[in-house]
Amino acid sequence: MDSSPVPFDLFGAAHIVVMVLTVAVPAALSLVVRRADSEAVTRRICLGLAAVLAVNQVVYWAYRWVTEGAATFLREHLPLHLCSIGIVLAVLLLLRRGRLSYELIYFWGLAGTTNAIITPELTEGWPDYHFIQYYISHGGIVATVLFATWGLRMRPDFRSLMRAFLYLNALAAGIAVVNLALDSNYLYLCEAPVTASPFIFLPWPWYLLWLEVLAFGFFAILYLPVWLERRLGGSGERSAG
Repeated sequence: MDSSPVPFDLFGAAHIVVMVLTVAVPAALSLVVRRADSEAVTRRICLGLAAVLAVNQVVYWAYRWVTEGAATFLREHLPLHLCSIGIVLAVLLLLRRGRLSYELIYFWGLAGTTNAIITPELTEGWPDYHFIQYYISHGGIVATVLFATWGLRMRPDFRSLMRAFLYLNALAAGIAVVNLALDSNYLYLCEAPVTASPFIFLPWPWYLLWLEVLAFGFFAILYLPVWLERRLGGSGERSAG
């Protein structure tokens, strides 16, 4: 019997399903909390989402530690990639509903993780564990942002955009030091990821400069619907905490 994993099929049926669920699940949960208008219901949904994301990530870290060893874990699997940081921010947001965690994950998650969902750095397909873990993790980040925006009625402002961009650069500077110490490639600062993304096409280090421009452009695009909403006077925003 062939025990090799099913290869990932870009834009195949399983890929399309998980992309649809990434939007449909937070939309449904947002409808529930807005219709219920109950803090108890909202808290239970937030805790449930946070638990799913946290357990999925802890199991993944444990799996990598056991199967690959401590040295590889430190070099490749610390929570220093943007999507791993996004999971931490998502759990904090769901538990505390803080403004900083929301505005960072709004821009970092929607700009970066959405691209990772559409064009993943993934070789295994459904129902392999890596496929399931990857899309719970990455889809969960985007789903958390959408739920917080639609269901919890949180919104970024222009200062959020600037903070997210400046903090991203400060984070990259700190992680560059870690990369030098561990001979690692966190945030893909030393080598471009293997991905089908059309945005990664320049060699190192030029793609880093291009990603700077691209990130700010994506952040501006993500802020545009919020700006339009406020211009039209229909934000319905609640305090982000």
